[in-house]
Amino acid sequence: MSDLVRVAPGALVVGKPLPWTVYDVTGNVLLRQGHVIHSESQLEQLFERAMFYPRKPVVAEPEQVEETRVYNPFDEYPGLLQALETTLTAISDRESDAPQRLTALARLIDEMCLSAPDPSLALVHLYAVEPTAYEQTLFYAIICHFIARAMGLEEKRVLVLLGAALTANLALLPFLDKLNRSARRLTDQQRQVIHKHPLLSAKALREAGIRNRQLLTIIEQHHEHHDGTGYPVGLTSENTLPEAQILALAERYTAMITRRAYRDRLTVTEAMKAIRSAAMGSPRPRITSALLNALTSYPPGCLVRLANTEVAVVTHRPARHSGPTAQAIIGPKRGLYEGAFKRDCSLLEFSIRMVEDVDVLPSMDFGLLWEFN
Repeated sequence: MSDLVRVAPGALVVGKPLPWTVYDVTGNVLLRQGHVIHSESQLEQLFERAMFYPRKPVVAEPEQVEETRVYNPFDEYPGLLQALETTLTAISDRESDAPQRLTALARLIDEMCLSAPDPSLALVHLYAVEPTAYEQTLFYAIICHFIARAMGLEEKRVLVLLGAALTANLALLPFLDKLNRSARRLTDQQRQVIHKHPLLSAKALREAGIRNRQLLTIIEQHHEHHDGTGYPVGLTSENTLPEAQILALAERYTAMITRRAYRDRLTVTEAMKAIRSAAMGSPRPRITSALLNALTSYPPGCLVRLANTEVAVVTHRPARHSGPTAQAIIGPKRGLYEGAFKRDCSLLEFSIRMVEDVDVLPSMDFGLLWEFN
């Protein structure tokens, strides 16, 4: 029991995959990571059974990050969110090790995405239904990694970009979850905070001893638009860093595939189409191309309907001589499979017909689907 912590009410959300495997009071597995709770009554029954999750931290302290670490992004996920919250709190509190924490977390995310790219990208799509502010922030960094690496940016620039992605919305964090859950129009005060948050976030970083000029400039410019209609200054593309536009695109894509109280989420197909359309006339089309090429037509983590009418989750993007790989989880008669069946989507009978749009994800065992178990 010393290694388990009781799950607090409100920590789990109906319709969203579990972020960790949960156990009963004796340490037996109740539900695996990826299970989806479908009703409030089911959630109440589970809490009555005294659910617990592992206490063991997934992310090492800044000075303890291992260079040869083997990454399972699904196991890393809870620890990354915890480390992100700790890092941003350290920055807000102006703790002396805040700069080192930010650098270590950016490096950890970069190494995870390099070591296990497809499951890292899957995190964004599996947990994007209704993410918290910290989850959104982590997704921005993951997407930035893939755009930057696809563009061939050197490692130093990539790490600075990831640091900016993790901190750009620091000033918004106290309000972000509430704003996402509200269907009301923004007040003048809320709009003012939103328009000032790039400058306020950069100011908080300076006060915490983070003085990297490139990182601060990315944050200050990440809501500028190439035609000068952005904020907070109204700069045009020739006066903004490419990294600022990369971060802006990462935020835009994440927002599109995320459900908010005031609008429905888009499918990945709809989101990519909208991004492609918005990029027409952009002076830096290479950034958009890098994102779309990294995602591919069917990114890992999205649900698809196959030619044989099975529903599958895409696990790996196309390799050099093959199409995407998927794991079938729902049969032609709409029954949930016990387990999963690997499908090579380059074969005609398993070819992808469409992205499957669902209100609630089916339960999955992420470790099994990505063969980490």
